[in-house]
Amino acid sequence: MAYAPADRRTMYFIGVTTGKSSIMKVFPAWADHLGLDAVMKGIDFAPNAAPEAYREAVSFIKADPLSLGALVTTHKVNLLKAARAIFDDLDPYAATLHEVSSISKRGGRLAGHAKDPITAGASFEAIVPQGHWQETGADLLLLGSGGSSLALTLYLHNKKAGGGDVPARIVVTARREASLADMRAVHAAIGFSIPVDYRLAASPVDADAIVAALPQGSMVVNATGLGKDGPGSPLSDAVVFPKDGLVWEFNYRGDLVFLDQARAQQQSRNLTVHDGWVYFIHGWTRVIAEVFAIDIPMAGPAFDEISRIARDATA
Repeated sequence: MAYAPADRRTMYFIGVTTGKSSIMKVFPAWADHLGLDAVMKGIDFAPNAAPEAYREAVSFIKADPLSLGALVTTHKVNLLKAARAIFDDLDPYAATLHEVSSISKRGGRLAGHAKDPITAGASFEAIVPQGHWQETGADLLLLGSGGSSLALTLYLHNKKAGGGDVPARIVVTARREASLADMRAVHAAIGFSIPVDYRLAASPVDADAIVAALPQGSMVVNATGLGKDGPGSPLSDAVVFPKDGLVWEFNYRGDLVFLDQARAQQQSRNLTVHDGWVYFIHGWTRVIAEVFAIDIPMAGPAFDEISRIARDATA
């Protein structure tokens, strides 16, 4: 790919079909609100692109004066694996997860960050009532053991180390044993501090049974990507959610069957149901704050205004 030098301050979005993302409508509105005087451009690669393609993109961003950084999705692991030598600095999460979701520059040095533990944690705290886990003794079920699930577990590991309120137990499912093994390996390396039950759930019926066994007040999270990256839900329509439970769909756009399943039981099971909108806002604003070296609040009226601007831009 031929990269033309940026003629104004530019942030990149490295993904697969970036032109279809809501951020292309949201970023100009945010840039105006935050006074960034900047534009966003997409860089699309097919999943598992050639390593030299990732190295070329990262090298361009590092060398081009007005190219300030990027948010990376889908390619987070492969990009770092291919371009590790180009980065001058990695944050601790990037080193632990072996991925980068944020690329930025400071004083001529290229930095890679893994922001998902921060953004997943901030979204989690916006959803879960204060003291919920201590009061209920409930579990957290993560359907899917990929990067977003792992990131949330790392956030909770650190929260427990600080004396914070965390689930009594985490249950993680995957359709393949290899995916669970990857998470186990990271957890073992850091001495994970919360009991984890790693469960193989090859079918929605298997996942339904795991949901049905959860204690009252437990939280069920769809971190599989089904509904956005692929059709369907990790659960069947016969699933019974835990009474007084919390339900979180990581996605905010697409055919969100899991979200529909939860909302169908919202009254009968007294569920608190959330989609991935707040996760979307945190995911982007944390990287924008890093790339442009500005402070963007993570809660309160200023954050609510940023969220409102995004909704208006995508309405």
